[in-house]
Amino acid sequence: MKSDFILAITQLSAEKNLPKDVVIAAVEAALVSAYRKDAFAPNQSISVKISPVTGKVQVFLERTVAENVVDSRIEMSLAEARRVKPDAQIGDMVSVEATPADAGRIAAQTAKQVILQRLHEAEHSAIIEEYAGREGNVISGLIQRIEPRQILVDLGRTEAVLPANEQVPGERYRVGQRLKVNIVEVAKTSRGPRVVVSRSHPDLVKRLFEVEVPEIHTRIVEVKSIAREAGSRSKVAVAARQEGVDPVGCCVGLRGIRIQNIVSELNGEKIDVVAWSNDPASFIANALNPAQIVAVELNKADGVASVVVPDRQLSLAIGKEGQNVRLAAKLTGWRIDIKSASAAEASKIAAEALKAAKSAPAPPKEGLVVTPVSVPETPEPVPQTPEKKEAGLPPVEVVQPRFVAPPTGLRFAEDLLITVKTDTKKKKKKKSGGGKDGDEENGTKRRRQETDFVLDEDEEF
Repeated sequence: MKSDFILAITQLSAEKNLPKDVVIAAVEAALVSAYRKDAFAPNQSISVKISPVTGKVQVFLERTVAENVVDSRIEMSLAEARRVKPDAQIGDMVSVEATPADAGRIAAQTAKQVILQRLHEAEHSAIIEEYAGREGNVISGLIQRIEPRQILVDLGRTEAVLPANEQVPGERYRVGQRLKVNIVEVAKTSRGPRVVVSRSHPDLVKRLFEVEVPEIHTRIVEVKSIAREAGSRSKVAVAARQEGVDPVGCCVGLRGIRIQNIVSELNGEKIDVVAWSNDPASFIANALNPAQIVAVELNKADGVASVVVPDRQLSLAIGKEGQNVRLAAKLTGWRIDIKSASAAEASKIAAEALKAAKSAPAPPKEGLVVTPVSVPETPEPVPQTPEKKEAGLPPVEVVQPRFVAPPTGLRFAEDLLITVKTDTKKKKKKKSGGGKDGDEENGTKRRRQETDFVLDEDEEF
C-alpha cells in the first residue's frame, strides 16, 4: 500500500504535468539541503534516496577509508569499512546509512522552499524542451490578457507573448479569442521560459498550407518561397515534385475551398498562388500575375529584370502603391523594372539611334577649313576739285542707295475690288470738295441761287 508521501508526490506530478521521477528527484534534493542544515556538518557528503513504491526515506553518509582516522565524521577505518563493503580498500568512498530520527522545524521549512524551487526549475526545463523543438510550427492558443505593448496567449502549459511588432495591422483581438499563432522564439530567462509567437510571420502562411493541403504535407507539392505583407496580401510559389500534378490547383482546391479556409484564418488576407519555375524569366512572369507580360529581359550581373507589359495593364502590374511588383521582387529575389510597351519601344528606338550615331564615320581631322566670305567694298569719297573750292560749293558726299521694299502685290480678287472702291470714293470726295470746307462752300452757292431766283420773280411781277 502506498504511503501518503507517495500519494502527495503523484498528485504533485499530475498538477505540474511533470514525470514522477522528476518530482522525486526534486524532493530528494530538497531533503539533502534540509538534513545537512539540521543533522550533519557542512563538510559532510550526504545523499537521500526515496523508494518510489513505499515512500521510505533513507539518508546515506559518504566517508573515506583511511589508515589513520583523524575526523570520524568524514573518515572511517578499514575494518569498519569492510563490515559495510567487504572489498573496501584504503582511499575508497563508502556510503553508510545515517538517517536521522526526526527533522526540525527549520529543516522542514527549508525542504519546502527547496522543493518548490526545484519543481519550478523542473517545470521550466520541461516547457523549454517541449517548445524549443517546435519553433516555426503553428499552435492554437487562447488570448488571456491584452496589454498596451503585447498580448498574452495561453498555450496550455505556459503563456506565450505576442509582441506588437508580430501582430497584424488592422486585426482586432479580444480576451477569450482563439488564435493560430506561429512560434518564433523560445528562450530561457531569469523569470522562466519565454515563448514568443507571431501572427505576421511568413511561416504562418506556410504552416497553414501544410495543414489544409495534404499534397504539401506528403511532400508531393513543395512551397518554394513566400512573400507576405501581413493583413494585406501574400504570394506563395509552389512546385510539384511528381509529374502530372498541378501544384496551383492542389493549393486552391475544388472551387477554392482550401484557399478559402486559409484566407478565413488570416481574416481576409489576399493570397496569390503562383507556379515556381527554374527559368527566372518565367518565374518572374508568373509572380507578376494577374498582369500579362510581353517580354522579360534579365541582367544577371546586377540582378535586375526589365519587364515589358501592355500599356493598359501597367497599373495592374505595378499594383496598388506598388504592392504587386514589390511582392514579386521579394518572391523571386530579383529587382524588377516595369515598363509599358510604348515606353520600351521608344527606348529601343532611341538606343538604336544612339548606336548608329556612334558607329557613323568621323570627319577627317586635316585642320580647320576657312571659307572666304566676300565683303562689299565701300566706295571712297570723290575728292573736291580746285574749281569747286573756289566757288565755295560744299564737298560732294557719295550716298549708298537704300533698299526700298517693293509694294506688296495683290493676292486675291477681293483685294483688287477693295482697292478700286477706295479709289472711287477718293475721286468723289475731290469732286465734291471733300470735307467740311467743301460742304460749306456748296451750301453758300445754293443759298445765293435761291436769293437770285426770288429777286427775279419780283422783278417779273
